[in-house]
Amino acid sequence: MIQFRDRGARGRHQGGQIDAHHSFSFADYNDPRHMGFRALRVLNEDRVVPGAGLPEHGHQDMEIVTIVLKGAVEHRDNLGNNATIRAGEVQRMSAGTGIRHSERNPSADEPTHLLQIWIIPAEAGGAPSYEQRSFADDGARNRWVTIASGDARRESLTLRQDAVIAIARLDDGQLIERQIDPKRGYWVQIISGIIGLNGTKMREGDGAAIARLLRMTGLRQSRTMKGAISL
Repeated sequence: MIQFRDRGARGRHQGGQIDAHHSFSFADYNDPRHMGFRALRVLNEDRVVPGAGLPEHGHQDMEIVTIVLKGAVEHRDNLGNNATIRAGEVQRMSAGTGIRHSERNPSADEPTHLLQIWIIPAEAGGAPSYEQRSFADDGARNRWVTIASGDARRESLTLRQDAVIAIARLDDGQLIERQIDPKRGYWVQIISGIIGLNGTKMREGDGAAIARLLRMTGLRQSRTMKGAISL
């Protein structure tokens, strides 16, 4: 079974500094029909104007993954981390018992485009931690690339949950498949371009919850990153 989530049906917060789309209920957007998908609690697509961002604030008991698609994010936290995450890089922050951080677009003229994913950890508590790694396009096309997982497989970032986040970059006409484990759930999020998912055309911002064989085909103008989350 596939349940599609149209990009135009997402919640939206459009302010002077951040234009955000919410696949699930978040902040002032509250939709009881869309409160998350299994352990996937938040999936936001944000565009941040130059110099803007979020001042210091706190989280706890959440796995927060940020995928920078364009531009950069400057990160600071109370663990002493001071880092810049650039396009093609991924940040993982385990809030654990509590972490305080700030995020901003450090550029004076280039906007930032990112995806932020929140995953509920398998267990509450634990020491907060931080990690980041580059997954820039290095020729790994037309296949799944694991960027985060519960067991740190293939040198991916580590999640405190039995979950996998993978991305795929498809060329026109290329097909990739993934056999579905009936005991698990799968969420696909289109980052850019156009794909065919089991025969249904999907575009940037569209999502889908899946529980059977997954076939993704790159269509015209789709030579960019696609994203899938397996939970």
